[in-house]
Amino acid sequence: MTQSAQRFVKLRVHAGARKSKCERKAADTFEIWTKAPAERGLANAEALAAAAAALGVEAKTLRLIKGAHSPSKIVEIIA
Repeated sequence: MTQSAQRFVKLRVHAGARKSKCERKAADTFEIWTKAPAERGLANAEALAAAAAALGVEAKTLRLIKGAHSPSKIVEIIA
């Protein structure tokens, strides 16, 4: 990806699950289950780490654009 290229990814996050899991639903859509609870940003951090691993990028290259307090999120890849 070039410096100016921007890409957005949709996440559907299920916080407080028994097992952490990440499934790709489409090229730009993931469904993620996290063990972390939906408080103090813990589930968001775990979901971003799982999405980054699935995309093959570092977690610091992902930025949460929309949905900090919602199960549906939009993330920007800023690599």
